[in-house]
Amino acid sequence: MSGVARSGAILGFLMGCGLLLIWVGLPRHRRPGLAGRVVPYLRDTPRPSRLLDIERAPKGALAAVTAPIVKDLGALVERIMGGADSVRRRQLRAGVAADVDRFRAEQVLWGALGAAVGGLLGTTALLVRDAGAVTVVMMTLIGAGVGITGADYILSRRAQRREARMLMEFPTVAELLALAVAAGEGAVGALDRVCRLSSGELAGELRRCLADARAGANLPTALQGLADRTGLPSLRRFVDGVVIAVQRGTPLAEVLRAQAQDVREEGRRGLMEAGGRKEIAMMVPVVFLILPVTVLFAVFPGFSYFQFTL
Repeated sequence: MSGVARSGAILGFLMGCGLLLIWVGLPRHRRPGLAGRVVPYLRDTPRPSRLLDIERAPKGALAAVTAPIVKDLGALVERIMGGADSVRRRQLRAGVAADVDRFRAEQVLWGALGAAVGGLLGTTALLVRDAGAVTVVMMTLIGAGVGITGADYILSRRAQRREARMLMEFPTVAELLALAVAAGEGAVGALDRVCRLSSGELAGELRRCLADARAGANLPTALQGLADRTGLPSLRRFVDGVVIAVQRGTPLAEVLRAQAQDVREEGRRGLMEAGGRKEIAMMVPVVFLILPVTVLFAVFPGFSYFQFTL
């Protein structure tokens, strides 16, 4: 048998084995085990499809190798930094799913990126300025620390920006709710109308409350979930006022208008306080930069009329 024929036979055999494995691996050819046949009869609900599983195997060989390493490093970061409850609250405030493990994995990736940048800078310093190996190690560790803490800072800033947008939207949404209630709508109907006519972060949270109320939860419980997710004192007071008005029969429109006015007053006070802090901060360049130059220009011409002798 010639070499070409032998190679063809080997390739044909391998292709046949591959096709056989594919044929055997088809879902209709896989027989369920005993546990798989018995479990549906022992549960109240049918077993969901494995295609809908949230945790799936990573795609690709590189992802399959690095996923356990990233998970272990994320667990190490969690043990060192802690604060899983704080991370979960900030994720809810930022409007993302509360998944601490995923956030720790993101911190590990940011840390790896920072370590790579720090190692590159340290290597450059080693080659250019003949720095020691300790410098490379220190720059790598500093870069990793900056990457890990930077991811945490970005999450906090994201939550703060979202809360600021919600506070800006709150007076308008409260006024719309008051108008809908004054027009004869119920609390749930007013929420539905405002959610259909509004957009933004607060409108999205109200849609979630409306979905919870329609799913079977009562309105006070759904609104309390809104207060727990955001953590804003203004929204918590708003929720408390609405809950008391619904339970005791207080005119809801007046409560909503009063809450909107309170938020406007609070925003006005916040602007005045921010302006006061900016005014104090503006004194720093005036005192240390502008004032010395002004005094110098005012005093320097007078030195020409004096003669100093030792």
